[in-house]
Amino acid sequence: MDTPMRSGRDRLRYTISFELILMAFLVPVGAIYFDKGVHEIGALGLVLSLKAMALNLVYNWVFDRVDARAGRISSDRSVIGRLLHATGFELTLLVTSLPIYMWWLQLGLIEAIATDLTVTTFVVFYTYAFTLGYDRLFPVRVVA
Repeated sequence: MDTPMRSGRDRLRYTISFELILMAFLVPVGAIYFDKGVHEIGALGLVLSLKAMALNLVYNWVFDRVDARAGRISSDRSVIGRLLHATGFELTLLVTSLPIYMWWLQLGLIEAIATDLTVTTFVVFYTYAFTLGYDRLFPVRVVA
């Protein structure tokens, strides 16, 4: 028996809603913290968001495939599975976002790492909560 997985359309809904809600939180805070206009931080957020969405689609597909091969349904992930999922994704984002922060905000390496780690820490908790809520609203259905 094949373990059911999320459809491409479902993954797209997840990704877009995840990013829109995240941007609604982070853009105003970033504009205040860096004393920049909302449009400038919003543009940075858009660049980071588009990058994250592309990574999100690939990362979640791979993670779901690993779950399916182990006979697990992705929306029934354990707490440990969810923590591994969220942390792994954020580490991938951290590595790919550092150069963007440095260039866009004219930050040194240490400042960029601090900024990235602050955002990443928030996003790890957000990812856990968002994905748990999403799985409750849109569970993967087993078709008999």
